[in-house]
Amino acid sequence: MSVRCIVSLVAIVLLAPKIWAAECLVYFGTFSGPSSKGIYVSKLNMETGKLSAPELAAAADSPNYLAISADRRLLCAVTRGDDKESGAVEIFSVDPGTGRLALLDRKSSGGVGPSYVAIDAPDHAVIASNYGSGSVKSFHLNPDGTLVDGAVIRHHGHGTNPVRQKVPHPHCFVPAPAGRYALCCDLGLDKIMVYKIAPDTAELTPNDPPFAAVPPGSGPRHIAFSPDGKTAAVLSEMACTVTVFDWDGANGKLTQRQSLSLLPPGEYKKSFTAAEIAYRPDGRFVYATTRGHNSLSVLAVNKKNGNLSLIQNLPCGGDFPRGMGIDPSGRWVIVGNQNSGTVTVFACDAATGRLKPTGQVLAVGAPVDVKFAAVE
Repeated sequence: MSVRCIVSLVAIVLLAPKIWAAECLVYFGTFSGPSSKGIYVSKLNMETGKLSAPELAAAADSPNYLAISADRRLLCAVTRGDDKESGAVEIFSVDPGTGRLALLDRKSSGGVGPSYVAIDAPDHAVIASNYGSGSVKSFHLNPDGTLVDGAVIRHHGHGTNPVRQKVPHPHCFVPAPAGRYALCCDLGLDKIMVYKIAPDTAELTPNDPPFAAVPPGSGPRHIAFSPDGKTAAVLSEMACTVTVFDWDGANGKLTQRQSLSLLPPGEYKKSFTAAEIAYRPDGRFVYATTRGHNSLSVLAVNKKNGNLSLIQNLPCGGDFPRGMGIDPSGRWVIVGNQNSGTVTVFACDAATGRLKPTGQVLAVGAPVDVKFAAVE
């Protein structure tokens, strides 16, 4: 066999998507209430898209957003507690057979109203944002799943909306591809803050440039990176838009390229609030949820320049679609509808990216987030 053939085969193996088993675990973060006591888990049949009845995986106090480590051994959650008290970051071990969770460590989130948590790809850092108190915090993640406290960084300033942007409101806080940077969407500032993240200590320092901006009054909420790591799509809650940026991973710089509505022409209202955004694993389509409008948006990715175009908008099958997840195969989209206390499943057409309801509606109290983990 020639050297060229060997190189080609190696490239195919390295670039091929991870093959998952016939089932995978699906976790639901929730707000606590009469019908929700913590983190719930179902099993998804990857062939049929059928979800098993959700079961309580671990009791927790409003574990709204979740993160799963790259090796799938750990699950992290931010818990809110009382509005006047600091929230917490809790980390659990995952039983790969049953999906049940066992608490390993708990640390203060460093602020009030934590709204997001993420684990970087090398699994050495956990980062969290506190929407209520305008701060972010990082933790070093030990191999045994325990956390080492890092410093709290507070954001300063305000936006143009006198009601919703009087103060900073950090929402989504995620590691960038390759683990050198972490980006935070601050709804109150109309900025995406960029931090350098130290590989050994998880210490955060502002990058230069320290942020990128979206149009005033947009309220950036969540950010998703394309699978190739070259593009970032920022969902703005208040404007119900998505802004596309080129991502310079070497220098930690975002360059705005495009902005478009998540909704069909003429259907935007100020009472609508966009919630979640994600790329399909193959990078060809982007999906987003909008509360109030109670819809799912499907956007096609231009393969030449990464720009987006709205190709479908359909009902989410519930009320107030907050969280959404796309299974690792890209065949199923699962939406958590907070106000109706339901989870709905959609089938994704691999060729067109369009969604179709499967008819599955499961009861989960106040679902917020949807995350996937492998089954063994």
